[in-house]
Amino acid sequence: MKVLVKLGGALLDSADSRDDLAAQIAAIRARGTEIAVVHGGGKQMTRYLAERGIESRFVNGLRVTTPEAIDAVLKVFAGSVNHELVASLNRAGARAVGISGIDALLVEAEQMDPALGAVGRVVRSDAALLDLLAGAGYVPVVACVAGDRSGRVYNVNADQMAAACAAAFGAERLVFLTDVEGVLDGARKLRPDLTAGESERLIAQGIATGGMQAKLNAAVSALRSGVDQVRIAPGAAANVLERILAEDGIGTRLTLSEVHAA
Repeated sequence: MKVLVKLGGALLDSADSRDDLAAQIAAIRARGTEIAVVHGGGKQMTRYLAERGIESRFVNGLRVTTPEAIDAVLKVFAGSVNHELVASLNRAGARAVGISGIDALLVEAEQMDPALGAVGRVVRSDAALLDLLAGAGYVPVVACVAGDRSGRVYNVNADQMAAACAAAFGAERLVFLTDVEGVLDGARKLRPDLTAGESERLIAQGIATGGMQAKLNAAVSALRSGVDQVRIAPGAAANVLERILAEDGIGTRLTLSEVHAA
């Protein structure tokens, strides 16, 4: 089985949380599952900029990425956050390799909107590097930075990065580990299962907004690109990855259409 796990930056801000998730990922890799990781780092990025007197500005949830900010993106996402996670995975016994979407044109992007600066929209993904690393027993750890064939660098939403990588990698499972319990309905109750169509209706009805809207959009994109199942689950829950792979019902399971028992 191939699995891609996307880790939100909030889960990586604590050494204890980072080490716990690294141990879970290493255990899954040790059993023969090919696993790749995509991570964010927005919280760390905001803090880094604030320490340097640079205000973070957002438009529709996207960080306006000035030349100063893109320099910070490389230093934080592809630098400290990425390598701290790689170190935790190595300590847990995995052979982790830190990369970004720029490497080997893993993820190519184009400018989304000039008003946003160097914010990129994913246009294609070539998972040859992920296949090479994961197939040889390594755990690729991908920072959410992409490029283009002209050498430009883009800040890319980590959920969209994860969806693109999962589809290109041929992952059967895409897991979004976040700081909420899953997808909530209009009554603020957890939805254990959702189809792609139901996910889009939650967005259209204004129930899923902000970060959850971004995750659902990415999940639907992944499902329609061949990923069998997406799970949105609380990263702080005990043994969360083991439970997801065992189908124990944690979080929200998303599929292209309704799954019927045999």
